Amino acid sequence: MEIRDARPEDWPAVWAFARPVIESGEHFVWEPGTPEDRLRAYWIEKEPPASALVAEADGRVAGIAEIHPNQPGRGAHIANAGFMVDPAVRGRGLGRALGEAALARAKADGFAAMQFNAVVATNTAAVELWHSLGFRTLALLPATFRHPSKGLVDMHLMFREL
Repeated sequence: MEIRDARPEDWPAVWAFARPVIESGEHFVWEPGTPEDRLRAYWIEKEPPASALVAEADGRVAGIAEIHPNQPGRGAHIANAGFMVDPAVRGRGLGRALGEAALARAKADGFAAMQFNAVVATNTAAVELWHSLGFRTLALLPATFRHPSKGLVDMHLMFREL
């Protein structure tokens, strides 16, 4: 496995696993049918201090992390990030490796902490991963995510100092 900076030419490989994950409606707030160009801009097209990393496994891009300021201006010293791993390779440590790399990158880029605003509570693997990497759940936001099969479910607001 290799973690490296994302490049524009990585997008087709990312889109191949991102599209079905997003279309499932189970883990991310985007609606099914969100335009590809909007998602490419979010995940890949970053201007500093934002950045994007990919994980390569078995010779292909199989995971992505994007890092950006959580808020503009006086809140820009806190990072926010998004992560996605191809379901075909889940359980092999790519999420953990991307998380560790993103934390290191955010610190190197001068962020003081990282905050996640919307970790879906039914995504227990993600919640457990972030807790194991030192994140605290500051609040459980009730019924804030419309899950396609479970109805309204909670989301975690998570935080970790760097």
